[in-house]
Amino acid sequence: MQISWFIKFLAKFQPKLLFYLAAKENKLEYKKIELADKLFKDAERIDFQPSGGAKGRSLVMYLDNKLSLHFYQNGDTFEYDGFEIGPYENGEVTVFDNIRDANDNI
Repeated sequence: MQISWFIKFLAKFQPKLLFYLAAKENKLEYKKIELADKLFKDAERIDFQPSGGAKGRSLVMYLDNKLSLHFYQNGDTFEYDGFEIGPYENGEVTVFDNIRDANDNI
């Protein structure tokens, strides 16, 4: 795969513009990229915890043990279900240990 000189130039000197153009090409609001980047870049700690909430299989993401983001499974995807604020314990570091690679033999 060859990368054009223009893309190389943008990657080196204007990476923000490169991501803006990529987002536009993929019909994604660039503001979402900026917000996600700020949210996760500023976090000192990110934890996950499985949850069997009222809507079935779900998971919770904790940021800095102070903000929890809740997601529930809806078919083959997870949907955002809201947030809560408060002090939280550390998450479960083994939460993803049982996920298998698509190439693994089951």
